[in-house]
Amino acid sequence: MILTVASNKDPASVNIKKQILKNYRFKETTKFEEETIYEAEINSKQIKLVTLNRESIHAQDLASQFPDVKLVVFISRHSSVSGKPTLSVHTPGNLGEAEYGGTSREVSVSPANAMREALKTMMKLKQERHLDYEISYEGTHHGPSLNVPTMFVELGSSAEQWKDSNAADIVAHATMEAISTFGSLSAKTVLGIGGPHYNSKFTHLALENDIAFGHMIPKYAVSQTDEAMLKQCIERTFEKVKSIVLDWKGIRGEDKQKLVDNIEKTDLQTEKV
Repeated sequence: MILTVASNKDPASVNIKKQILKNYRFKETTKFEEETIYEAEINSKQIKLVTLNRESIHAQDLASQFPDVKLVVFISRHSSVSGKPTLSVHTPGNLGEAEYGGTSREVSVSPANAMREALKTMMKLKQERHLDYEISYEGTHHGPSLNVPTMFVELGSSAEQWKDSNAADIVAHATMEAISTFGSLSAKTVLGIGGPHYNSKFTHLALENDIAFGHMIPKYAVSQTDEAMLKQCIERTFEKVKSIVLDWKGIRGEDKQKLVDNIEKTDLQTEKV
């Protein structure tokens, strides 16, 4: 079973949920947190759409309440100071302390190919509809920290975009495409390290090549990424991580040697971009 998760605390999430129910055949079933659970079967996959009455980043107990879940997809707003219109995808989890939900120094399992499929769908539809939005991977951040493959598909970056039904429709289709193809795609899976939180290099690599990024450790988090966290990001990826891609210029000089030493202990090859 695959779980799609909306939140009543999140206007973009409610908007995306509306588009999913408009475009796909879901039926009403039971209740969860006093909200209707919708169910559908798409591409032989059983899907449940649930709605939280709390912020998604605080859904740390969610997987335990749905013990047969194979993938969790949160549909969510994205916020940034710039307010730039952006559609994004990332794995949740905390590379350091848990300031916004989840568990400190614990990341969720990253579904690399599902995230890439969402990214590709958002780019394709954005181009077809001439929508002036950025499409981007984000680094691993915020809660929850779940023991099952988990991803956020987001609409942002301000209230103006959160109510944009056209953009929400694109996120809805990207979400369902990621779900319908889950477990059936085999792009080369890599761990990304370095660069900004919104890494355009990693995004372009995934869109233009047969490469899927799982966890992405941005520049600001490299200093706190020790051997244990590095190995956790590798092990907590749904697919087998084949190599590490370094945004080398996007890593502080003082962090490079320690990072290289830790990478050598993983026995994975690296590629600089």
